Amino acid sequence: MAFQLPESLQSSDDDAALALLTRYYGRPFAGPGSAVGAAFDHWDSTGTRVQDVDRFTADDLVAVTFLSVDVSATAARALLRERADEFAALLADVGQDRDLVDEVDPLADDWAGWAVMSALRGLDRIGPTTASKLLARKRPRLRPIWDTVVTKVTGSTEQQWEPLRQALRADDAALHHRLLRLRAAAGLPDDIGALRIFDVICWREGKDRGW
Repeated sequence: MAFQLPESLQSSDDDAALALLTRYYGRPFAGPGSAVGAAFDHWDSTGTRVQDVDRFTADDLVAVTFLSVDVSATAARALLRERADEFAALLADVGQDRDLVDEVDPLADDWAGWAVMSALRGLDRIGPTTASKLLARKRPRLRPIWDTVVTKVTGSTEQQWEPLRQALRADDAALHHRLLRLRAAAGLPDDIGALRIFDVICWREGKDRGW
């Protein structure tokens, strides 16, 4: 499972990574000029996101559009009505949101997070990218976003989740702590987790390379 850090995190100098974060989120946070994707993290038109942690909602389907994916009408109907209880049970099996760095054991094939991903990918026109973004809405500190840009930057495959867990835990969680320091330096809210900081750095760097 090949995995490498984005170039902006391969040296100890934080300036490049910080610049990427600031360009994406703006300064002040989500201010004029910020990327459309900056709305993904906090979109909550109904004010019920906290209560709906174990249930996919219409707000989740809107939020992923800020990251340039759409959920088909057939998949939306399954998530919101026909199979809503099934997906709620799968999310509950994953447990509460928590930092990926704190997952001590490897993410084995029978891990509950993979069960959610598999069920999502079984829906109409839901591939690994859209599935990861949907699950990242429900467990943002645990599920990294996967897309072709991040894959190119990190040299990873679809099995990005476990290699990233290992990278975050290495050297006494040095990468995890660095991502949190970058979050603070960029003036971002504390509820934006390390995984999202990593995703934004990778994505913005990859887009700058023309990917």
